[in-house]
Amino acid sequence: MSHYIRHCRFAPQFKELEALHEKHKDRGLVLIGFASKDFHQEAKNGDEAAQICYINHGIKFTILAPSSVKGRDANPVFKELARQTSAPSWNFNKYLVNPQGKVVEHFGSLTSPDSKQLTNAIDERLSQTNTP
Repeated sequence: MSHYIRHCRFAPQFKELEALHEKHKDRGLVLIGFASKDFHQEAKNGDEAAQICYINHGIKFTILAPSSVKGRDANPVFKELARQTSAPSWNFNKYLVNPQGKVVEHFGSLTSPDSKQLTNAIDERLSQTNTP
């Protein structure tokens, strides 16, 4: 069992995130995971992140190599997310971003990927995007 699984109670969300990806990818949902360097328990490099995500959890959506996601050293994507909403306080924050790059909703770690709140928000946004 990996170090990450033993220490992060949110790791089961990988399965739920993959289910969202599979359900909505053909409707235009693009799911990108950012491995983080900020919470003292995550993968230390890209190979370890790949093992945790792709091998241990079977996800197929894109996971980027570990980088900072909060503070001065945050990667540019998370600097912009924080500017528009707030920086993540822990792993597994979810940001819904429209095609123009505007954050339309932000959900914290405690919001499960299969929660009604998140799934309804995704359905609503995809319906708006896919309307002729």
